[in-house]
Formats: sequence, structure tokens, C-alpha cells
Amino acid sequence: MSEKISAEHLKRAAYVYIRQSSSYQVRFHLEGQRRQYGLAERARQLGFHEVVVIDEDLGRSGSGVQERPGFGRLLAAVCQGLAGAVLALEASRLARNNRDWHQ
Repeated sequence: MSEKISAEHLKRAAYVYIRQSSSYQVRFHLEGQRRQYGLAERARQLGFHEVVVIDEDLGRSGSGVQERPGFGRLLAAVCQGLAGAVLALEASRLARNNRDWHQ
């Protein structure tokens, strides 16, 4: 277990947010998808028993033009204190506009 992950974190779920911005990336950048899905196993290695994979935003841009229900689920889990950790390959992939970050 990491020294930054406490028993209190492990009582909650780890959330893995998987997203690629375009349908082209979803179809042709499969290695990126594999790496993102691999974060679920990493969460288990870190000691999380419950791992929630959110991948319904695959192929949706984070520009703010399209709705991203997966991001909404993730945001709600964090705000409700349900998330012990959020795993993503790149934090900037979570939100691409200031409005989303400020929430």
C-alpha cells in the first residue's frame, strides 16, 4: 500500500475514469484504452476492494459542447465523499474547460 493511501481511503471505492475524445481515437488508439482499463487492476493492487470503471464518455469531447454523463457520475461521487481515489492517465483528461474544473 502507498503511504499516501490511508485505511480511510480504502473504505471507499476507487474510480477509474476512461475517456478518449473522438470516435477515431476509440477505434484506432487501442493501446491508450488498454492502459486506461489497466488502472482498475492498479487500484486493486493499491488495496481498493471496490473499483468503479466509468467509460461511457469514450468518444466524447471534453470541450463542453457535448454532455459527458460519466464525468457527471464521477463528479457526484467525489462531491458525496464516495471516492477514495480517482485514477486516470492524465488529470487534464478529466475536464477540458474551466467550468468543469471549478465544479
